[in-house]
Amino acid sequence: MLRANGRAFLRELVLPPAALQRIEVALAIIDELDRQLVVLERDLARLARHQIGCQALMRQYGVGPITATTVLCELGDVTRLSASRKAVRCTGLDIGVYRSDRRSRTGRITRQGAPALRWALYEAAQCACKPASPDHADYLALKARGLSHTRATMTIARKLARRSFHTLRELGPSALEPLT
Repeated sequence: MLRANGRAFLRELVLPPAALQRIEVALAIIDELDRQLVVLERDLARLARHQIGCQALMRQYGVGPITATTVLCELGDVTRLSASRKAVRCTGLDIGVYRSDRRSRTGRITRQGAPALRWALYEAAQCACKPASPDHADYLALKARGLSHTRATMTIARKLARRSFHTLRELGPSALEPLT
């Protein structure tokens, strides 16, 4: 519905006037939101170009200006974390484990972290299924083990969270400072 062919399809439909009016209002809202998002994305890209931590994060395949700013803002100062697995825990991408007596069963992801950070890492991990990605071999190995696309991508997202932790840890407090 956002492209010209989708809009042309809507114009060809024979609908009651009330339905047409609702469609026009919905499309006008979508157009206005898109107009406002262009400004926000431009501002985020400008911030990413002038932030040391964002520049370092953008060197990872699949991490762009919006993803880098989200990861930097949500992870923040990683010196408060002692290990990369704790960064994964901050994202909410870690696997919960149910234990009772001598039985143990892995569960689903905990989702006990920032949803925006989880989204950003998952979106960056989506690029792992592209042949040009450095993580493509890992993605294919996970798929060969029988994991679905979603689970393989979540595994790559955890890997990106650990890499981001180490990248920001190397930079130290200067990761949060603007370029001079």
